[in-house]
Parts: sequence; structure tokens; C-alpha cells
Amino acid sequence: MKVSDLKNIEEIKLVQDSFDDVDVVAGYTSDLLSDVMANALNGSILITIQAHKNTIAVCKLLDMKAVIICNDRETDEDFLASAKQENVAIFVTELNQYQASNIVGTLL
Repeated sequence: MKVSDLKNIEEIKLVQDSFDDVDVVAGYTSDLLSDVMANALNGSILITIQAHKNTIAVCKLLDMKAVIICNDRETDEDFLASAKQENVAIFVTELNQYQASNIVGTLL
């Protein structure tokens, strides 16, 4: 699947649309960024509630090109600006991490 395929999911809304539309190798769900750094595969989609600049720094480290922010958490301008600068798509959903992970898993 490609990052842009997430735009077709009704429950997931794209809020930062400047991104590299690359193939996604996996999904990784965690709210602990050190866990993401230690265990996520490069090129994964990150599914989390962590909507801050450090999340984007982790994405850059692991060449992640998309983040799904769950539980309808707010995304502030600093977070979205950082994502735009690094070409990381930001999606928001009312779903929890388990539900969002299931949807991503069906697409991979």
C-alpha cells in the first residue's frame, strides 16, 4: 500500500497533505517514542496519540512517511509544520489505536 491509500478510509482524515507518497512496509503502534525507535521497521506508518514535534523527529529517524493520531487528539501548528517540513503525512481519527491498527493491517 501507499501512504495516499489512507485517504480513502472514511474514519481517517488527512490534516497535513504535503508528503512523499511511498510504499508502506508495516504499521507500528506505540505511544512510547523510545519503543518506536527500538522496534519499528523503517518505512512504517506510526499509529499513536503522541502529537508533538518529537514524534516527527522519530519519523525522520526511521523514514516513516505517515502518522495516524488516534482518539481525535489535537494537532497543533508546530506539529503540523514539522511534519510538512519532513514530508510526513498526518492523519487524525476518532478511532483508538487498536481500531486504527486493525484498519492499517487489512491494507498491508
